[in-house]
Amino acid sequence: MDLQSLRVMYMIPEHHQSSASVYSDTDNAADDVNVLSDDERTKVPLRSPRRKSTAPRRFRSEFSMDDDEYSPSNSVTSVNSLASLLKEKLQSIPHKIRKKPTDYKLRAFVGLMFLAVAFFVGFAYVLYHQQALTKAYFQRVQFNEPKRLIRVFNKDDVEILKATLAVGIQGGKKAFPCLAEHRLKDGSECMEWLHNLRLYLKCLPHDPGVDNTTCYSVHWKALRHDVSPNDCFDWSDTKVHWFGAGQSINLTWPLDTGSIDYTPFITGDMQKSQWGNVVTRYLINSKGAAIIVDEETPLHISVNRENKEICLKAKYDDFAFANKLTEFPEMRYNICTSRDIRSLHSSIHSHRRAPLWDGLKPDDMRTLESLISEPVWQIAPRFKHELQDATISKYTDDVINLGFLKQGHVLINEFWQNEIGDLSVDTVRFATLNETVDKLHRRGFKVAFTIQPFISTESKNFAETVQKRLLINERNSDRRIPALTRFKSLASAGVLDITNNRSVPWILEKLQAVMDKYYIDSFYFDLGTAYDMPHYYRCEKLLINPDQYKTVFTKTFEKTLNIIGVSSAVSLPRPPIFVSLPPFESTWEALRLVIPTMLTYGISGFPFTMPGAVGGDIYWPGSEQFLPSSKGSMDTNSNNTTQENGIELPERELYMRWLQMATFLPVMKFTHLPSKYNDERVLEMAKNLTLLRQKLVTPLLLKYKREALEEGLPLIRPLWLVADVDVALPVQDEFAIGDEIVVAPVLHKGDTTREVYLPAGLWQDGIDGSLRKGNRWMHEYKVPVDRVAYFLRKPDDLRFK
Repeated sequence: MDLQSLRVMYMIPEHHQSSASVYSDTDNAADDVNVLSDDERTKVPLRSPRRKSTAPRRFRSEFSMDDDEYSPSNSVTSVNSLASLLKEKLQSIPHKIRKKPTDYKLRAFVGLMFLAVAFFVGFAYVLYHQQALTKAYFQRVQFNEPKRLIRVFNKDDVEILKATLAVGIQGGKKAFPCLAEHRLKDGSECMEWLHNLRLYLKCLPHDPGVDNTTCYSVHWKALRHDVSPNDCFDWSDTKVHWFGAGQSINLTWPLDTGSIDYTPFITGDMQKSQWGNVVTRYLINSKGAAIIVDEETPLHISVNRENKEICLKAKYDDFAFANKLTEFPEMRYNICTSRDIRSLHSSIHSHRRAPLWDGLKPDDMRTLESLISEPVWQIAPRFKHELQDATISKYTDDVINLGFLKQGHVLINEFWQNEIGDLSVDTVRFATLNETVDKLHRRGFKVAFTIQPFISTESKNFAETVQKRLLINERNSDRRIPALTRFKSLASAGVLDITNNRSVPWILEKLQAVMDKYYIDSFYFDLGTAYDMPHYYRCEKLLINPDQYKTVFTKTFEKTLNIIGVSSAVSLPRPPIFVSLPPFESTWEALRLVIPTMLTYGISGFPFTMPGAVGGDIYWPGSEQFLPSSKGSMDTNSNNTTQENGIELPERELYMRWLQMATFLPVMKFTHLPSKYNDERVLEMAKNLTLLRQKLVTPLLLKYKREALEEGLPLIRPLWLVADVDVALPVQDEFAIGDEIVVAPVLHKGDTTREVYLPAGLWQDGIDGSLRKGNRWMHEYKVPVDRVAYFLRKPDDLRFK
């Protein structure tokens, strides 16, 4: 058979050619060729374009051939069989099926790219818009007006403080430049949120050559009575700790680890979720930013109320800030920055321009040194009738019999009077007080009386003070009627109006008569807290808040009387006055509060602090405080508790651990003597600790006393003033004396090991004398019950000798 015959025999009618697949159209014709292999592509000639079929689409299958589509050019002229052609077509079908999802992927990719471009363009626009609304002030301050967000940066352009200003403001968020008549001529920026608040912001002048501290002033003025300036300082997105302000049952060290709702920033009873007996309007964070609030601001503070932030609010009320110094509340504070927390703290509290030693008399310096080097013996029986001549004589006899403790100051409770406010000795209980005091002086003791500004309604002086109008009276009432309050065991008492010029000579006359007759060496001022003032108090001169009273009272007498301590303060008293810690219950929980409270007071600007008695403090019955009880004591069958005059002594182990800690504190105060436990271990430990304090601790405290008087640095310091690492910031159960000794007492019942952090350097172990490498944690460090963990700094080259 010739070639022509084969062509005729194998000629395929056009209507048997494969039509277009139902999955593609005529535009895909070229794809049919593309899917062939290179060898097959050489066997299949190019086909001419198909003619459009007139047959309905639904009657054509994948393999049908229409007559009107047949042409020689469309027929397969190669030697391939029909099976080969069918195979080609079958191979093309999966490819076409797979191609459609590929189209969707491409379309999805293009869509995603479009969305991404749109997002980035929008983000860039928003970012640009926000940057355009964020203004830079004084190089280091950025303020976004719509969000009222302020950011402060240090010289290394690190954000060290972020705050949302005017929280809760009503109405529009847009700020406008102040009118000309409202601007100040001190270089401050002024902006106003209409009918709500006006803000003044300026950079305070400083000398960069003297220190690296820069401060900015923030001044808010409310424009309506129902508007309260409220700024919140946020640390939710930064690892930062805050210190200062004060203490509460819910706030320890650092400040940001606790929480407290908006509370007037005045002194109170920290056991009642109020601020404690010492507050200061100073907060500092670990990144080197501090907030110092003006004393005239009617300040309320919250910590972690809803978010991780400290909020300051200016608000008048009917007690704490009842005296309105301005028509509407105003809030002033400074934001200060420096290169780090240590340099900032030292700069703010430096007394170089007005050192604390300026004006101190030799007697003042001797009193200061004696309080550091000698104990304070606090005689505090449960009831007034128990305090007599014989009580004082017996107590001091027991001190002498110990043989190893120095004499120091004998601090006699306010019940040297018959009634609080008599300001004269109760001659019934102290018939021979002259002889007793003379005996104490010959033995080397000094005698201090506790006095208060409160006058009991049962006092013989109450009628006289009412007649002479020497007492604080009540607002919106007759000035001849005194305002009454409660204080400790007193159900009713008036308060001397120290702002009244007639009251000062009156009380001085009373006290001078006591000193002349009994040769009293000094006084201790028990001033109470702000909440001990009458609720509707009114003084001769307007007070900013009830805490200002104690400041005026202390300053009035600090140069005319020898004062060794005050029970409460909001400003630094003149040395040698020590500021007392709040009274602490005789429990392990209270023991753990001593160190953080002392650290807080120290960095708040009070370098000379006086802790409570070893083992816990004694309270008078009838007071709103608590009395010693068996709470926290061990099983009586183990002979760990002892009774003295009906009072249960602190638990033995608690007393031992408390004494170990107190050995390193600025002042050692005793109520219970170690000999009362009739335990040789307790007595031997007390002897060893006394020797340690005399040989090591007291010289160091006296050495750093000079730094305290010169630079305002506390005697007892947090580890972050010694160690330049973040790990030291939250440590609240260790402290340092200067930068030469680190103390880590055991504060939990039954523990004989603890975790100890040592700052960088070389340290000598106080227990076994070994050398220890610093800048690390020591885990499971062993501390026997009669020993205390402390470490002495040594020169770095000592290890090579």
